[in-house]
Parts: sequence; C-alpha cells; structure tokens
Amino acid sequence: MPIEQQKFISVKAVNMKNLIKFLALALVLVLALVLAVLFGDAGPWYFAWLIGTVMIVLIAASGAVLIEAQEKSRDAVK
Repeated sequence: MPIEQQKFISVKAVNMKNLIKFLALALVLVLALVLAVLFGDAGPWYFAWLIGTVMIVLIAASGAVLIEAQEKSRDAVK
C-alpha cells in the first residue's frame, strides 16, 4: 500500500474519531439542557447531589485500593 494512501486512511480514522467525540459531547450538552429545563430551580441541588455521590464513591474506592496496597506491602515484609 502506498504511503500516501496509508496517510489518508490514518487521517480519515482520526477525523472520524474526532467526529464521534464531538457528537457524543453534543449529545451530553443537549441532555444537560433538557434536564435543566425539566428541573428548573432544583437543578443546582441535583447537580450537587450527583457530584457529591460520585466523589464519595471515588474516595471510598481509593481508600480500598490504599488499604489493599498496605496489606500487600505488609505481607511482603513478613
């Protein structure tokens, strides 16, 4: 396969990847706007609740990973 054709295929793949990203982000934006219209004044409360829930889950998961790493290092020393 000629180099020019390989470059065209790789550029086309990159452009398609960017298009898919753009469309996904556009969908998220539309969803956010629809939710903002539906929830009205309660929107910020739901947003804070969602972010807080995600943070609690991430902090709990990172704590579990740290405990497991400490147990592994303690067992390796024995």
